[in-house]
Amino acid sequence: MTTAAPPSAAETREAVALLILTGVALVVSGIGPVDRATWVLEVAPVLIAAPLLYFTWRPFRLTPLIYRLIFVHALILMLGGHYTYAHVPLGFWLQDLFDFARNPYDRIGHFAQGFVPAIIAREILLRRSPLRPGKWTFFIVCSICLAISAVYEFIEWWAALILGQGAQEFLGTQGDPWDTQWDMFMALVGAVTAQLLLSRIHDRQLARLTGATPGR
Repeated sequence: MTTAAPPSAAETREAVALLILTGVALVVSGIGPVDRATWVLEVAPVLIAAPLLYFTWRPFRLTPLIYRLIFVHALILMLGGHYTYAHVPLGFWLQDLFDFARNPYDRIGHFAQGFVPAIIAREILLRRSPLRPGKWTFFIVCSICLAISAVYEFIEWWAALILGQGAQEFLGTQGDPWDTQWDMFMALVGAVTAQLLLSRIHDRQLARLTGATPGR
């Protein structure tokens, strides 16, 4: 199941709007960030994903749900990049509201790191492999998201080795010795949550996009 129906005018307008809004948000986030090097590292996924999504719009257009999720994830990354994850005001508000021991915005970021890629991986598997919706797809998607999370932790490790003390804002550990484990756990929770909440919506959009039952 690979061929997508031509995009409607509404879908095209939404895609263009999301692209423009992402560009505007990127520029705004880059104005006076707390740490310029951290900002570059945090928004790098946005700079990579935007051209990729643009050039794959016609040969392999994704469901509207995925483009919306990617937009939200981009906003999370850009906000974290502007303030650094340990100093995002929203995180401080949540910390005060729930009496957390630390700014939890980093946890939100890693939850999204599992939540959004889960639906992307699910779509690619259902459209490009013999897999069908079910337990095996659920398990494989979770495994993929854990692998992505592990690779990101490798990147943080390498950044720390290269940048030394200057990588502290990028790492955002806030003194937690279990930060790496928490990051991967939150990505797993995000992947599970996304599939439990969005699988039916995703299946309906896949059917409209391709005109076929997912997995067939």
